[in-house]
Amino acid sequence: MKNNLNQSTLIVLAHPEPRSFNGKWAQASAEASQASGHTVLFSDLVSMGFDPVEKRSHYEFVPDGGSKDAFDPLRMQDEAAKGDRLPAQVATEIDKVRQADRIIFHFPLWWFGPPAILKGWLERCLVHGALHSSSQRFDSGMCADKKVLFCVSTGSTAMESSPAGKEGDVNMLLWPLAYTLRYLGCTVLQPCLVHGVHGFHQGEAKTELEQRLEQSINNQAQLISNFDDMPVMSFNRDDEFDDRGVLKPSATSQTRFIHHN
Repeated sequence: MKNNLNQSTLIVLAHPEPRSFNGKWAQASAEASQASGHTVLFSDLVSMGFDPVEKRSHYEFVPDGGSKDAFDPLRMQDEAAKGDRLPAQVATEIDKVRQADRIIFHFPLWWFGPPAILKGWLERCLVHGALHSSSQRFDSGMCADKKVLFCVSTGSTAMESSPAGKEGDVNMLLWPLAYTLRYLGCTVLQPCLVHGVHGFHQGEAKTELEQRLEQSINNQAQLISNFDDMPVMSFNRDDEFDDRGVLKPSATSQTRFIHHN
């Protein structure tokens, strides 16, 4: 195992305002990681002008006017990865992921999911042939040496974001994102959540929110120092599925997303 002085942390920020709580929270993660001896890599997706839309025009080796064949993103990514012809921005992000021992995603939950720019980053940068393949995924994933943490703000309260809450169980809302990283082989930690974050608070409620947000930022150094001891999300192992990819009757379901009928 590498010691901290040889480790790297990638911070991925998906928020349009660097001065927002999410932006400051991400900066706190970066500063705490650097203080612990990690090399810090930072991707502020909005500030760097990341294009979240996968399309044929990103691939310069495809002739002008396209091809007679329909654009197949997965096959195009695989071909570009094998030929070392990925779009420059994507290649840079893949290199960051490969270097990172830890990946910390900072983002707000918008419309019951991550911001579109983060979803687009996943779609464009988690390239087939570069970070996963048909034989290197899940338990055998290329990123099995990496730990992932989601630091997420919600506009709803903790009660509204609970399993019985009107806004839906936030852990279920984050599960598809977590399973995306699990697909690569990553260990995914239980998310760090800050609730009730929006700009419509007034008076005492606004003051209370500002105090909570400041405390969360101040607490980030302690969270980073305890990173390796944080609880992890549970997923079913590869050997708990049959040849059809169906959970075996003898296996205990680890999530409501994958369960027995």
